[in-house]
Amino acid sequence: MTAMFVNLPVTDLERAKAFYSAVGFTINPLFTDHNAACVVVEEDHNYFMIVTREFFQTFTDLPVGEPAKNVSASTSVMLDSRETVDSTVADGLAAGGTETKEPADYGFMYQRQLTDPDGNILEFGWMDPVAAQQGPEAYMNQQA
Repeated sequence: MTAMFVNLPVTDLERAKAFYSAVGFTINPLFTDHNAACVVVEEDHNYFMIVTREFFQTFTDLPVGEPAKNVSASTSVMLDSRETVDSTVADGLAAGGTETKEPADYGFMYQRQLTDPDGNILEFGWMDPVAAQQGPEAYMNQQA
């Protein structure tokens, strides 16, 4: 696999661009116009395409759902530390996002859920490197 693009429908493209920039992503102007913006999550690998609902509707014959009312996906982004997770979510809240769930702390993994202004769910998380490479049980054994 060379790259992954996740398409997200939005009602206000400029507001969405500001939100995704606030949580630390960048906008690629070469693939941005009045219909969509390319949000760089990880250069050369992972991207969001935030797409106006009208343009998103051209991708499918099915009706476009309302993510704020009917969740159909949650996208997780892993970060380098718990502190980075907390600061990223704080930046997202300041940019109009909401956090409807309490943070989840599993010891080896920490996650916070942030909903963008359109209701699309992003989960920001951190995982202990031992658990990421060898599984949660290896982390727990290391703690014993």
